[in-house]
Amino acid sequence: MPNRSSHAKHVPQRTCVVCRAKTSKRDLIRFIVVKGSPVYDLKQKLPARGSYVCDDNGCLAKLEKWISRNKKKIKEMN
Repeated sequence: MPNRSSHAKHVPQRTCVVCRAKTSKRDLIRFIVVKGSPVYDLKQKLPARGSYVCDDNGCLAKLEKWISRNKKKIKEMN
């Protein structure tokens, strides 16, 4: 019997910043913003506050617009 405090079946959830859909972390793409443009962190190891976006063309196409609308929030994250 597993320990009650075991996290063996835990799947981390994250929210896409564009469409606000909650999905498992491995189904999303992590990115950071450097000088106003997204840098995709495929290994999820870059040392900055990251955000997540869905791995589909719709959300990726809208990401540039999201970044331009949220410049103040992005500056606070970095």
